[in-house]
Amino acid sequence: MTTVYEPGRGPGPAKPTEEASSRLLSAHSLGALATVNRAGHPHLSTVAYAWDPDQRVVRIGSTAGRAKVRQLARNPRASLYVSSDDHLAFAVAEGLAEVSPVSSVPGDETGRELLAMQVPFADPEDEAAFLWNMVEDRRVVIRLRVDRLYGGGLDVR
Repeated sequence: MTTVYEPGRGPGPAKPTEEASSRLLSAHSLGALATVNRAGHPHLSTVAYAWDPDQRVVRIGSTAGRAKVRQLARNPRASLYVSSDDHLAFAVAEGLAEVSPVSSVPGDETGRELLAMQVPFADPEDEAAFLWNMVEDRRVVIRLRVDRLYGGGLDVR
């Protein structure tokens, strides 16, 4: 059944629960990370992420020289925006972010945290190569500790 709206009218806003927003975060792995640049404006980056609903932490892999990493060092406030596939719903995870040390030795804590964010490798040599590449690329983990989780969208029932 298709809902028909009067001219100039459309569906009203939907206010999903925090649980529904968490499910939306869990269902996806790409979103837009908002940090604050030096001028105070939002800086948006498309990122791959992993959401841990039990710890309320979003983990994002990055490299040490990226703008988002430098901006978080100055101001740790950040938000992650994720949209549903049809763009009729969204979730936002807000909080303070911390950046891990740069991975400096294959298999160090940062490298292992990055490895845990990946689909497991079938070949142990691929895992070893991954850990070496994390060092070579100067990879870090951004941990967004979520203190506010909310969402919205359109009520199109």
